[in-house]
Amino acid sequence: MTQTPAAHTPAQGQARAQFTVPAQHPMVTVLGSGDSLLRVIEKAFPGADIHVRGNEISIAGDSVDVALISRVFEEMMLVLRTGQPMTEDAVERSIAMLKASEGGEGPTETPAEVLTQNILSSRGRTIRPKTLNQKRYVDAIDKHTIVFGIGPAGTGKTYLAMAKAVQALQSKQVNRIILTRPAVEAGERLGFLPGTLYEKIDPYLRPLYDALHDMLDPDSIPRLMAAGTIEVAPLAYMRGRAQPVFTDVLTPDGWRPIGDLQVGDRVIGSNGEPTPVLGVYPQGEKDIYRVTAQDGSSTLCCGEHLWTVRTRDDERRGRPWRVLETQEMIGNLRAGRHRRYELPMLTAPVCFPERDVPMDPYALGLLLGDGCPTGSTTPAFATEDPEPAMAPEAALPGVVLRHRGGPDHVLDRAKAPGDVITLENPVTRVLRELDLLRTRPHTTFVPDVYLRNTAEVRLAVLQGLLDSDGGRVVQRDRTCRVQFTTTSILLRDDVVALVRSLGGVAYTRRRAAAGREPGFANGRETGHRHDAHVVDIRLPEGIEPFRLARERDRYHAAGGGGRPVRFIDSIEPAGREECVCIQVAAEDSLYVTQDHLLTHNTLNDAFIILDEAQNTSPEQMKMFLTRLGFDSKIVITGDVTQVDLPDGQKSGLRQVQEILEGVEDVHFSRLSSHDVVRHKLVGRIVDAYEKYDSKHGTQNGTHKGGRGKAGHKGK
Repeated sequence: MTQTPAAHTPAQGQARAQFTVPAQHPMVTVLGSGDSLLRVIEKAFPGADIHVRGNEISIAGDSVDVALISRVFEEMMLVLRTGQPMTEDAVERSIAMLKASEGGEGPTETPAEVLTQNILSSRGRTIRPKTLNQKRYVDAIDKHTIVFGIGPAGTGKTYLAMAKAVQALQSKQVNRIILTRPAVEAGERLGFLPGTLYEKIDPYLRPLYDALHDMLDPDSIPRLMAAGTIEVAPLAYMRGRAQPVFTDVLTPDGWRPIGDLQVGDRVIGSNGEPTPVLGVYPQGEKDIYRVTAQDGSSTLCCGEHLWTVRTRDDERRGRPWRVLETQEMIGNLRAGRHRRYELPMLTAPVCFPERDVPMDPYALGLLLGDGCPTGSTTPAFATEDPEPAMAPEAALPGVVLRHRGGPDHVLDRAKAPGDVITLENPVTRVLRELDLLRTRPHTTFVPDVYLRNTAEVRLAVLQGLLDSDGGRVVQRDRTCRVQFTTTSILLRDDVVALVRSLGGVAYTRRRAAAGREPGFANGRETGHRHDAHVVDIRLPEGIEPFRLARERDRYHAAGGGGRPVRFIDSIEPAGREECVCIQVAAEDSLYVTQDHLLTHNTLNDAFIILDEAQNTSPEQMKMFLTRLGFDSKIVITGDVTQVDLPDGQKSGLRQVQEILEGVEDVHFSRLSSHDVVRHKLVGRIVDAYEKYDSKHGTQNGTHKGGRGKAGHKGK
């Protein structure tokens, strides 16, 4: 289109303009069928005179109107050049944007920029914003991690968010889409509704399903949902990633049942440091599975519980860890001869508070490994190595080491002039204090004050045990592992706990006493009265298993312990239990559960849409927002004038605007009746209700703050 210079008439402020429409654009595309588009322009500028001859358009009238009408045709031509047709609604919105811009109120975006922004093309149609606010809403989704789309029905809040979610999935920006909305009409108690789960939730989620079918091949949707790539669930199920209430979770004070935790309590995160509990959400009874790793560690959780995992291909290709639900991994745990899913390990030893100990931890480890704390004789231990032989004497005040012959050593009380002969041996006194006196090799254990102490104390105990009753195991072309053997089941479990708390892995096996060849003591055969328990250990780099120079040097010469790894070995049904879900503040959202396994409840690499958010409670809104994981995006949509919560119940969507307005990377997009893209009458209805509510001090036909009751506030 070309425009001739404006020729002013003698009347002040009057102007003329003329345009030529290029031949490749039929005039019907510019003027509309039956000149419908031209009539929209003439109605918006009643004082202007517009004439069309052939492909020439001439305009006369007030200079401001002529300039605006010229801009309208220019913007229409820019849109038509993209192959997109113009509609009456699009022309009306273009005029409104240009008038607002001319008045200084308005947008920097041009109508053509708004109307030609494509989001998604599917099945022969293109989804794009149709109004300025819709464009800004879509742009905000690109720029921010959390976006709230707030406005009346028909403004495209959910539909555009769904289009952006599908676009992000197809471009591999996210690995999954999660769609949710509150089932408030059922009081979030779907278990009491008749039918299967899908029959229960279908009425509440039907709008989301319909939008999905508009944007994806309908045949692909069941496959994507079965694979967990698209999850559609009521909000009540969003927090359903839970563990039985009796499941142990590690805290700075030791293991506690997850059901006993409260907001503000601290649990141990993947870096070994305490992290606060942000939320505790009871889940009712759920089907439970036991997830077991190949080292024998296991824990219980529901089918929707989340696990951070990676495959061998992920590691080899440098891909990030992924998050999968328990049920997604069932039946898919093997890749050829290998286990498929690796679990993360502690990145640093668990940090327990420092506690006073009555005996040097390394000396205690030596005594537990090769000692004889029976109480019927002077404390003794056996070793043929001079290094550990001298360690107890140096570490234990008031003790003198006496070599009794061969590997046997006795820890005598150091006597001083004037001592009473009946004074108790210091080692005996400490062993009695620790409840170790009169234990036998098959009943000994590590006292709790050492198990729950600093990493330095725990490592010293482990080093004493390994220096006395451990050793290296070297295999060709493999790194070195450490092996510990004991006849005490309690000590075996304590060694496993020490290793896991330091970030290592420990595998156990039993060697039955029956049928084993006898050993020799003082040249005589001695039979085995108790089963032996063998613990194979791998510790992370930087954690030294030995203090003995000889063992330490050989350990490093063999390549050290390598990298401790855990893979999921099995997932088996384990009944039905009362469950609870927690949310923690750790950046990676991981916390340490039973057997030092790392798990979490936060959603990574996901595009999450919460629809009808005005019907969430403040607690539900906080729960939902704190589920945000790494590389994820959340869009929350709702209409604050359509709250269906019970009397007196606050709306989480209304409250969150006061809490999060102005928070970095959180954006509120507010749409109005001008953004309604359904039938024009819908916009007029919305305007009429807003006018009525403004006049009568009501909201949604009821007094503000209550559902049909005056006086209720805060909804």
